[in-house]
Amino acid sequence: MNLKRMAVFGGFGLLVGAVALSGVQAQSKTTLRVFYGSTLRPDVIAPIFQRFEKRNPQYTVVSELGGATSELQNQYLTTALSAKDPNLDVMLIDVVRPAQFVAQGWLEPLDQFLGGDAARKEFLDGYLPGPVSADLINNELYALPGTSDVQSLYYRKDLLAKYNLPVPRTWEGVIESAQVVTKGENNPSLQGLNFQGAPIEGAVCTFLQPFWAAGGQAVTGGKVTVNNAAGKKSLQLWVDSINKYKISPLSMAETRTDDSRKIMQAGNAVFGLNWAYAWAHFQGSSPDATKVKGLIGVTRLPTFAQGGVASSTCQGGWQWGLSKFSKNKAAGFELMKFMSEVEAQKDLSIKAGFLPVRKSVYNNSAVLKANPHYVDLYPIVLKARPRPISAVYPKVSEIIRTNLNAVVAGAKTVDKGLEDMQNALEPLFK
Repeated sequence: MNLKRMAVFGGFGLLVGAVALSGVQAQSKTTLRVFYGSTLRPDVIAPIFQRFEKRNPQYTVVSELGGATSELQNQYLTTALSAKDPNLDVMLIDVVRPAQFVAQGWLEPLDQFLGGDAARKEFLDGYLPGPVSADLINNELYALPGTSDVQSLYYRKDLLAKYNLPVPRTWEGVIESAQVVTKGENNPSLQGLNFQGAPIEGAVCTFLQPFWAAGGQAVTGGKVTVNNAAGKKSLQLWVDSINKYKISPLSMAETRTDDSRKIMQAGNAVFGLNWAYAWAHFQGSSPDATKVKGLIGVTRLPTFAQGGVASSTCQGGWQWGLSKFSKNKAAGFELMKFMSEVEAQKDLSIKAGFLPVRKSVYNNSAVLKANPHYVDLYPIVLKARPRPISAVYPKVSEIIRTNLNAVVAGAKTVDKGLEDMQNALEPLFK
């Protein structure tokens, strides 16, 4: 009944309107508000949310998009969760955040939704062990794996072939090949080696990965050891790539993860460090035009020819967390579970290039057709290493990334950067 008819019928119309309103309220949907980063492919995630709504018509999912970096997203969530905002239900958080959020009392424990230890074990057995380990705090589950990730070395297959160069397995080989190609191409826009040197979360991995490859162990038994030969080898690699070998520009000190992706996608890098999501962009599943479709290869991160150990990569990815202050916790968990099931994981992998968190998806034919490099990447994913686990991880991260940035920018020497990093980290692990 429209408003005009209600007005004509006077009191009767108001009564019918009241009954109709009561019926609407009885059938009203539960709104789930979900926060995730603006670079995490909302164009791919939104249709999966719509599929969830179709399967569960009692729910409506509303997306709230956050900043482009893990730090900006964490700033927003810290504000909202500190205020105990009841309007936030589910959030997609960086793999380094669960311990921090649990320490603050911001995440709802999830064991209550899984029906006991045996049921939890059966449920979790299908996931990769790395992401699960990040979500278990004191043996209680506080998040669900959403996407996995590792950093890899991307390279221009066509340019290596043009100069008859093999895919390098060492950092020394990367430097040599980058010099050969950049000299031969004589293109001022072409970078030999691109990496993330801006003071962002990814810069923690920029430090740790060569550090591990040189035999370093950042924290062992509560003891911090970064100011050593391995630390020097890591930082010197990036400084030399800029100042000595001239294969990276000084702008690396300002380069963030998605800047790196865009540079390589535009055809302006021979080698580049990046996460798995970049693959789909390079192949054309991207809001940005690509000049490198079919020209990009990907391999494990290098080690060092001199004094190196096995190649290591950071465990990355994003985890679905349930706000402690949500009024829709059971519904929120259902959405989180849906997003980590096989069908959603296939979509995220095929359309966005996100590494699956479920083991079985790595054997799926459609997924392998879109991501043939998963065959080689899977063993690396299984061995990915966590960044230092701490309830005060934001401080740990800030110390590592700001010192790496200062060294890359030339504001500190390698020795001074390592000394400051060591001295600032030590009190956090006592």
